[in-house]
Amino acid sequence: MTSTILKFLLILSAIYPIYAEAQDIVFPSTRWDHYTPKQAGMDEDFLDSARSYAEKAGGSGIIIRFGRVVIQWGDIKKTYDLKSSTKSIGSIMLGLALKDGKISLNDKAVKYLPSFGVPPESNLTNDWLEHITILHLASQTAGFEKPGGFTPLLFKPGSMWDYSDSGPNWLADIITTIYKRDLSEVMFERVFTTLGISTSDLYWRKNAYRPQTLNGIPRREFGAGIHANVDAMARIGLLMLRKGKWKNQQILDPDYIRFSTRVPEGNEKLKVLHPDIYGNASSHYGLLWWNNQDGTIPDFPRDAFWSWGLYDSLILVIPSLDIVVARAGNSFQRTDKEHYSVLKPFFIPIAQSVLSNKKIKENHLGQPQFHY
Repeated sequence: MTSTILKFLLILSAIYPIYAEAQDIVFPSTRWDHYTPKQAGMDEDFLDSARSYAEKAGGSGIIIRFGRVVIQWGDIKKTYDLKSSTKSIGSIMLGLALKDGKISLNDKAVKYLPSFGVPPESNLTNDWLEHITILHLASQTAGFEKPGGFTPLLFKPGSMWDYSDSGPNWLADIITTIYKRDLSEVMFERVFTTLGISTSDLYWRKNAYRPQTLNGIPRREFGAGIHANVDAMARIGLLMLRKGKWKNQQILDPDYIRFSTRVPEGNEKLKVLHPDIYGNASSHYGLLWWNNQDGTIPDFPRDAFWSWGLYDSLILVIPSLDIVVARAGNSFQRTDKEHYSVLKPFFIPIAQSVLSNKKIKENHLGQPQFHY
């Protein structure tokens, strides 16, 4: 019995790490509070290693622990084209639609948009369109070809995984149709302004791949299109870290935060259409968020998740370590073709800055428990 109880506690502690010293939950106002690395329980040498790696590609960055800035570099108020990090921010808009009861993940896309998937007309040659769900669009399993415009379907929905801008852009079209509003306006009204993000910190350009209006409404993309500074990116990351809560306001459902940042059940078994580019992505992709659920990045917490755009724009969240990182600029230098390898020299030292000061005990799941 004792062994069974111990095993159960080990599993719980892997999922919900317990810290011996509780930290105050703080949120930034117009400015962030600051910690020294020592105050944050982080090793400065490891942080310097991560920052040096990022600075080789220029740009700006900020590392947050317990809601306070520990280190930063570059101009944190300079805006950058975030490219596909827009997808993860679009996932927040999906979360709002779910919270409002306007949509369900298992709903068929054609329920909301009769013209869904057309053009091109070739998508009408089989019945694949009528089987595509909201979940397929959000998890890159709908089958649309990569570009953000109107693209053909490459496979039956749910049968494979392939990275696409077109699928998420159809999702944006559906949510635009549901709200009958510009999604940029909705996001500022419901999320960005509450987080202290202004239009000088973040703006969402007009649609570059499809007509700029949909039924007379400005049309945005989820595939790309948001420009922001790392201050705004870090605030978005902190919202995700705090399970959708900002101060006293529950903006998103905590269950959606957990679900959207993990791999939908069964997707880990799906074949990746272009493994030479995306590796085993189906095993570490949630609803428009990347993650380390399968441990592809070794010596790094498996609960970590992040946005990831061209030029390596990143919003990294590590719940078990209470860390948020935002980085934007030029692309990191690629040294090999392994999909996640370019992230390891940045991500791992950040985690090690905490883990190096901790007693680490491996549980039977192979996931570390962290204790102060």
